[in-house]
Amino acid sequence: MKKNVTRIKNIGGNKKTWFRWGIVTLTLISILMAIAGTALAQDEEERAVQTLTGYFGNRRSSIYTLPNLKQGDKLYIYMQRTSGNLDAYVALADADMGLSNLFDVIVPQLKREIAAGRDPLVVIKEISDEFFLKWDDDSGAGYDAALEYIVPADGSYQLLAGGTPTKDTFGDFRLLVGVNAPEVLTGKVSPTGDTIAVLNRSASRVNIDIQEVKGILTPERTERTYILRNVDTGDTLYVFVEATSGDLHPVVVLQDFGHKPLRSGNFSGKDTSIAFEYKFDEVSENDRLVISSGTQGEEITTGDFRLLLGLNSPEVLAGKAESVGQPVVHDPIDVKVGIQMDQIAGVDQKAENYDVVANLIFSWQDPTWAFSPDTCDCDTKIFTVSEFVKWATDNDKRYPEFILFNQQGNRWSQSEIVVVRPDGEASYFERFSVTLQAPDFDFRKFPFDSQDFYIRVQLLFSEDVYIYEDLEGASRLGEQLGEEEWVVTDFETIIETVENFGERSQFSYHFNAKRALTFYLIRFFVPLALIILVAWITFFLKNYMRRVEITTGNLLLFIAFNFTISDSLPKLGYLTFLDAILASTFFISVVVVAFNVYLQRLEANGKEELAQRIDKYTLWIYPVAYVVTFGLVYWYFFL
Repeated sequence: MKKNVTRIKNIGGNKKTWFRWGIVTLTLISILMAIAGTALAQDEEERAVQTLTGYFGNRRSSIYTLPNLKQGDKLYIYMQRTSGNLDAYVALADADMGLSNLFDVIVPQLKREIAAGRDPLVVIKEISDEFFLKWDDDSGAGYDAALEYIVPADGSYQLLAGGTPTKDTFGDFRLLVGVNAPEVLTGKVSPTGDTIAVLNRSASRVNIDIQEVKGILTPERTERTYILRNVDTGDTLYVFVEATSGDLHPVVVLQDFGHKPLRSGNFSGKDTSIAFEYKFDEVSENDRLVISSGTQGEEITTGDFRLLLGLNSPEVLAGKAESVGQPVVHDPIDVKVGIQMDQIAGVDQKAENYDVVANLIFSWQDPTWAFSPDTCDCDTKIFTVSEFVKWATDNDKRYPEFILFNQQGNRWSQSEIVVVRPDGEASYFERFSVTLQAPDFDFRKFPFDSQDFYIRVQLLFSEDVYIYEDLEGASRLGEQLGEEEWVVTDFETIIETVENFGERSQFSYHFNAKRALTFYLIRFFVPLALIILVAWITFFLKNYMRRVEITTGNLLLFIAFNFTISDSLPKLGYLTFLDAILASTFFISVVVVAFNVYLQRLEANGKEELAQRIDKYTLWIYPVAYVVTFGLVYWYFFL
């Protein structure tokens, strides 16, 4: 019985002990959770993330001030491209470092060192280490920049966001700045609403854009139009235009999207330079700047001009500002073009057309097509034409669409390819065969004629958007053209402006060809000479009846010959040289038959002596008649 009582007491003692330990444990857990909660709350208060956006181009960086950083703060920076081919570059500097023109110092120094034979990677590290507390080029994903920096002392610092100094890149960017927020380095973090970095507008020259454009006004084209990029409320446009050659007195008119004048300069056309400004009261799109030739008396002035445009940059009015920032106008994109003609497949003289096999090459650069190589792990994007058109359409991008203006029927493309490079440079190659109209054919001198052949490539967009330029060294003639009848003597390329629902740029590949004459000499002129010779030989006969028989047979032979070669002659609404020769020969042949009949009649009527007296001169009159007749024909067609 005692043993049982004792066991019950022990059980009761153990319960009290466990209860005491439970209370102690819960108390310790509560204390630890309170401490951890306080620490977490303190960390949450110190953590800050900010998102910024900007644009880098023309070596203009965005410069930010980082005020009131504390010693021991961990600063995290991540910069990523959002458009263009921007290769991100970030750098930290002391507050007193002048960063506004730093790229104007770094880039020339970098180029000098590279020109001296030094390794660019080593040089850029040396220069960056010299100017910055810390910097980075490619530590993020792809070409993104990322850095981590422990603040050594309380105070303000500067942050530069731009593109790598080693090459020309441009585009919009997203900049993440974090304090005690290491997740910034992933590039995928939400802002906390804190302000860590403040844009230094004066040093960054934000919303200040300057662009220089050069152009020419000629008697054939007395007006140039430039489309302004979209502008914001309060932006001020500054315009400076000066003539740089000729007797040009430019007139400048700023128009809105409906061509309504907003501002003009030198409207009377008295001056050779103009400067004015215009402030926009609202957001404006597709405004136009029109530069045209002024007049002096009744004479239209022409020559080269220099146009300087600026947004929020009054220094433009002095005409001495340098290009910076984004373009102010959508300058027409130069499309370089060349044609390599490989084969003339055939020339149809009757239909006035010809078949050709050729290669067409385009090259142009559009900044809106730029991409970063790290997005595709490639240095080029290669498309077939159908893929390219779909890609351009899906991404709302324009491209220089064209037509072969003198094309007849379908153009059969053997191969087509488009190559796009990171900086927006694109190349188009097409090998094609096509039948082309040749309304410039002139067969008056046939078969001693030479003909002008054209391949006319016309842009569908106006010259405000795209304009042709000769692709130097690209146009050429094939070594074996394959058309035996024609011998190409020379070729040239012509770029001109044509009026076709507006002013459009047209590239013409022009070549001149003359006929290979062997065929015509053997098939036309030798038989014709023999027919003429046979008729002349009959004059040695004294039997006039035999003469009539032979010359009549000769005339029938000539008629048959004429029918034989008719299929080889172009059917035209005018006479050719060969037509005139054949007609002259036919006429003289008929006269010879008639003359011999006349002599035979004289002989039959007993006037043989008179017939012989007349006949003795015909032996020489006959060839002289041909010489004179052919000479007159030659003079008419060639002189």
